[in-house]
Amino acid sequence: MTAIDGLFRDTAQTLLIGALGALSFWLIGFPAAALTGPAVAVSLAALYGLRVVIPPMLRDGVFLVLGVQIGSTVTPEVVATALAWPLSLAVLTVTLVAVLLVGKAALIHGFGYDRMTALLAATPGHLSYVLGLSAELSADVPKLALVQTMRVLMLTVLVPVLIAFWGVEGNASLMDRGMISPVALMIVLPLSLALGLLFKRMGVPAALLMGAMAVSGVGQGADLSPGTLPPWLTVAAFVCMGTLIGTRFRGLDRVGLFGAFLAGIVSTLIACLVAALGAWVSAGIVGLPAAALLLAFAPGGVEVMAAIAIETGLEPAFVAAHHVFRLFALSLLIPIFIAQDRRGQKGQPRR
Repeated sequence: MTAIDGLFRDTAQTLLIGALGALSFWLIGFPAAALTGPAVAVSLAALYGLRVVIPPMLRDGVFLVLGVQIGSTVTPEVVATALAWPLSLAVLTVTLVAVLLVGKAALIHGFGYDRMTALLAATPGHLSYVLGLSAELSADVPKLALVQTMRVLMLTVLVPVLIAFWGVEGNASLMDRGMISPVALMIVLPLSLALGLLFKRMGVPAALLMGAMAVSGVGQGADLSPGTLPPWLTVAAFVCMGTLIGTRFRGLDRVGLFGAFLAGIVSTLIACLVAALGAWVSAGIVGLPAAALLLAFAPGGVEVMAAIAIETGLEPAFVAAHHVFRLFALSLLIPIFIAQDRRGQKGQPRR
C-alpha cells in the first residue's frame, strides 16, 4: 500500500467516525451535534490509539467554508443595528479584554498552562480562528481544543435555560435572506481563496479563514452576495471541524483529559460572569431587556446564539450584530496579545 493510499484510508476512516458521532449526537438531541459529536467520537478514537488524520488541504477547505459562513452573518440589517449601538459595542470590547486577561491568568496560575495555550484557550469564541492559530503557534492544542469545546457545550445548554428561567419573551424577528445564489457562491469562493492566499503570504494568522470572512462580509454587508451557504455544505464543514478537533487529542492521557475538562468549566464560568457584568452595564445604556443583552454578550457560537435570539424573538439583529462584532474584535485583539506575549518571552533572561 502506498503512502497516498494509506492517507486516503486513514482520512476516510476518520471522517466516517466523525460522521457517526454527529449522527449519534443528533439522534439524542445533543447541542451543536454537527460539531460536538465528531469532536467527542474522534477524540475517543484517538485516545484509544486509532490513527485519525485530516489532510492539510481538507483542513484549509473547511476554514474557507467556515469563513464564508461567518461572513454571511454581516447583513445590511446587522450592520445598521451595529451602527445604532456604538456604546454597547464599546462595552463589549472592554468585556472581551477582561475575559482574556482574567481567563488567561486563571489557566496559567490555576492549571499550569503556558502563556500561549492559556491565551488561546481563554479566548471567548472564534473557535475556527483559534484552531487555525494553534496550528502555527507553540500551543498545547488538545488542551485548548477541549477547553474551547467545553465552552461551546456549556453555553449552548445553559443560555437557553437562563432565558427560560427569566421567562422573557420577545417579538422581534430577523429577515430570512435565503441561500446565496450559485453564481454569487462561485464568485465568493475563488475570491476568498485568492485573498486568503495573499493573507498567507503576508503572514496573517488563519489566513484562509480571515480572507473568506473579509470577502463574504463585504459582499453581504453591501448586499452584493446576499444569503447563507447551503445547509448541507455548512453541516459538512462543521462535521469536518469537529473531526479536526478530535484529531488533536492524540497523546493526551486521561489525567490530562480530566484537567483540561476542569479548566474548560472554570474558564467558561469566568467568561460568563464577566460577560454578564458587561451585559448588565450595557443594559442600562441601551434600554433593552437584560436577556437580550445576555444573548448579545454570551461568549458562545454566533450561529447558536443568533438561533436562540431568533427562536425567542429577543432582538435577533441586535444579538447577531454583537456576535459578528465580537468575532472581528477578537481577530484584532488576539494577534495583539500574541505579540505582547512574544515580546515578553524575548525580554526574559535565559536560565
